Amino acid sequence: MFNGGVIEEGAGGPGLGECLAGAVRTVWAKHDRATDGWLPLWRHMADSAAVAGLLWDRWLPRNVQALVAGPLPGGMEDARRLAVWCAAGHDVGKATPAFACQVDALADRMRAVGLDMPGPKQVGDDRRMAPHGLAGQLLIQEWLVERFGWPERATVQFAVVAGGHHGVPPGHGQILDLDHHPELLRTPGPSEPVWRRVQTELLDACADVYGVRDRLPHWQRVRLPQPVQVVLTALVVVADWIASNPDLFPYFPEEHPRGDAARVAAAWRGLRLPGPWSPAVPAGTAGEVFATRFDLPPGARVRPVQEEAVRLARSMLAPGLMVIEAPMGEGKTEAALAVAEIFAARSGAGGVFVALPTMATGSAMFPRLLDWLDRLPPDGLDDTTPEGRERSVLLAHSKAALNEPYADLLRAGRHTIAAVDQFGDEDQLRPSDDVRSAPAELVAHQWLRGRKKGLLASFAVGTIDQLLMAGLKSRHLALRHLAFAGKVVVIDEAHAYDAWMNTYLDRVLAWLGAYRVPVVVLSATLPAARRRELAQAYAGGTRDDAEGYAVLAEAGGYPLLTAVAPGTDPEIAVPAASGRRTEVRLERLDDDLDVLADRLEAELAGGGCALVVRNTVDRVLEAAEHLRARFGEKAVTVAHARFLDLDRAGKDARLLELFGPPGEDGTPPQRPQRRHIVVASQVAEQSLDVDFDLLVSDLCPVDLLLQRMGRLHRHRRSDRPARLRAARCLVTGVDWTATPAPLPVSGSRRVYGEYLLLRSLAVLEPHFADTPDAGVVVRLPEDISPLVQRAYGSEPQGPAAWAEAVAEARRAHEAHRARQRHGADVFRLDRVRRAGRPLVGWIDAGVGDADDTRAGRAQVRDGQESLEVLVVRRRADGTLTTVPWLGQGLGGLELPTDAVPSPRAARAVAASGLRLPYHFSYPRVLNRAIEELEEWCVPAWQAKECHWLAGELILALDDGPGGDCQTRLAGFQLRYNPHDGLRVIRDGTERQGDG
Repeated sequence: MFNGGVIEEGAGGPGLGECLAGAVRTVWAKHDRATDGWLPLWRHMADSAAVAGLLWDRWLPRNVQALVAGPLPGGMEDARRLAVWCAAGHDVGKATPAFACQVDALADRMRAVGLDMPGPKQVGDDRRMAPHGLAGQLLIQEWLVERFGWPERATVQFAVVAGGHHGVPPGHGQILDLDHHPELLRTPGPSEPVWRRVQTELLDACADVYGVRDRLPHWQRVRLPQPVQVVLTALVVVADWIASNPDLFPYFPEEHPRGDAARVAAAWRGLRLPGPWSPAVPAGTAGEVFATRFDLPPGARVRPVQEEAVRLARSMLAPGLMVIEAPMGEGKTEAALAVAEIFAARSGAGGVFVALPTMATGSAMFPRLLDWLDRLPPDGLDDTTPEGRERSVLLAHSKAALNEPYADLLRAGRHTIAAVDQFGDEDQLRPSDDVRSAPAELVAHQWLRGRKKGLLASFAVGTIDQLLMAGLKSRHLALRHLAFAGKVVVIDEAHAYDAWMNTYLDRVLAWLGAYRVPVVVLSATLPAARRRELAQAYAGGTRDDAEGYAVLAEAGGYPLLTAVAPGTDPEIAVPAASGRRTEVRLERLDDDLDVLADRLEAELAGGGCALVVRNTVDRVLEAAEHLRARFGEKAVTVAHARFLDLDRAGKDARLLELFGPPGEDGTPPQRPQRRHIVVASQVAEQSLDVDFDLLVSDLCPVDLLLQRMGRLHRHRRSDRPARLRAARCLVTGVDWTATPAPLPVSGSRRVYGEYLLLRSLAVLEPHFADTPDAGVVVRLPEDISPLVQRAYGSEPQGPAAWAEAVAEARRAHEAHRARQRHGADVFRLDRVRRAGRPLVGWIDAGVGDADDTRAGRAQVRDGQESLEVLVVRRRADGTLTTVPWLGQGLGGLELPTDAVPSPRAARAVAASGLRLPYHFSYPRVLNRAIEELEEWCVPAWQAKECHWLAGELILALDDGPGGDCQTRLAGFQLRYNPHDGLRVIRDGTERQGDG
């Protein structure tokens, strides 16, 4: 039980070490080759159990505790005992010849007391058949059968926790192989009974000390759901990792003058692991909640969709899935955070994860999350301890350390978990008095860093990949599941994902539903069929009645809120519109650069700002070059995804500075005094709160075109030029004269597919006008949902003459989606199985150690790896510098090749990351590019202390004509400048690029 930060191993009874004597005390668990120190197995088992108890009491969210307690007859008390017992027994497989033979001196000590074993060379490769996790699983199963009469099938669901504690539950074939080699578990001959006695003594002692002996007869009838097995495995992994840290649990002689409790208490104080969030349901009206949680502009009022979201979150039978569909700029993010607070209070979730489409949108969201966290009230944690004051936070993507708010937290939270003085004064380990007086200290906790542990932080913002990888068969998947099981999950821009990604998302939602994880999904343009799929995926583990969800595909109204609670019919709410309204006139524009320039010259004759959105980067660059020749260099800005990280961040900041909303003090943006044109790719579609007077857009799927229209007349302004006071969108990128149907340009067809483009064009037909005064305007937000539902529905759309072309495009579209779903299925996690089905083989045939790697991200996105490089400048003499144009004094810094660069220079290089376009995703080109880049590897930069650059691919650019930097890679010529970004050229011709 927990008592003031100390684990008591029993109800006043002896500890594990006191219950064991003789040969069992020679069995070893840890060995340090540098010092020749070692740790007895019983000691590590006791440490792990103690840590598991502390994690249960001080770190694990209430909803995860309740999940484990659900199937157990003794409820929460049984659940805690089970978790501690699983942690205690997880390494019992080390009490086998296959493990113990590895260190000669320690093996000899065991041989001396009758635990005979062959040497490692005699065992040979057979040792691989008996990893200690699997060995422990089989020993626990055998013990439950022999000592307590359990049916063998009932044992696996409990013992598999030990089997999977190194990241991968065993497969059926592995179990069968080890069954055929019992000598790996016990050496045959006179020592076999000694081995058996030692193994039984360890398991008997764990049962007695951790209070499960009397409970085991009751548990044999329990059918543990797979989600319970997963979180127990993950909890044991965390406990094992902590107990294996020699700084926290140093090797020492068995006797300890102050006892085991002091050892554990000192380690816990040294770890300072922040506890879970524990909010109360916020009181007051929605307006009062929003006023205290968010930095609202003066005079701002809560919007109807926000008010309804709060009401629904409070009134649902139980927290579940909420889908919020509302126009751009309606405050969906704030609504989601308000709902997350209510859901967390009602469910016991201990944190929030916000998933966004890209690293850029994730980085933009992170400061907003921090601001919200700073405004939350105290939540009842014990603020006399460090972990009581702190909330752990994470920015979960590969460029997180370059985000300034997160980097500040990393620097503030940087402390070494030093060796703990177990005999020292406890006061020396207490935090200093100069702590922040905010409701909670936000920390990027040192121990919770890295790919494996990071998501265990209470609050996290990351790319959607991080969530989708919860559906990817990969090593240590249980840790990722535990991370999400204890949080409210917010999924933004749900319309932005293709069939491949949705295949993973649906499976992840099924598991989240099984964990009873509250989920909030946000979208401005969600097709009704997709709404139904999301709801059914989430409820699939608890409800088989698909007919109850038919209403979701038929629901009308916009904005629209959908709520799905376990065991209940879906609930739909249609809040009133906020009153914000824009009418947009649509016009066709021929796909000719002279036509584009002429039209912009006419429209901007009296000044104003236009946004031109193209569907490929090469079309962006082609249009920008032509428009600069007409309007001048300073009148045209380029924005797309092929910029260095720092350059792109600067582009986004500059766009917000020029075209964004008023500042917090009401100061208007510094809009250009004369006409200005921004030519952008799809980066302008989402998460940039910018406002333009005129939009020119390539044809794209209607939901994305509506997103682009959301950048038209977004903010109330009185200074728009007279000609541009009516919002207009000119649609181009189409051969309007083609027969039998208009033909989108090839780049658009490649990116989106012809079928979705033709369907979108068909539903927009009534809205096109040949002159600004004709046609039917597109009304935002009223027309958003009807247009999206018609475009993505099954009813025929468009003129009869288009029917054959549309039918052919549909066949190609459906074949492509089928290929995507099939490809995603290869490594996708299986659905949640029936209760009692053990996790054996859970992630067989998986991708291995994928996590946040190129291969992992590619698997959950589109099946192709994208290549990312760090860009440096190479002078004519071969010396290297950072690229010269970087601001803040980071440009032109020397980069020695015979030593580690300065921390400032190394960070500048890390911030000069560039994701190469699709040309380099094809296997042959990708492999060739990697080979060429690895030839330029700088050995000195691979040193451990050069963490910014070690293991990264470096692309060196030479000075070129006209201020460009250039190089050749895998048969392509690359040209880069900070104004236009990257151009990719092959054989003298530029190729279509990605957005």
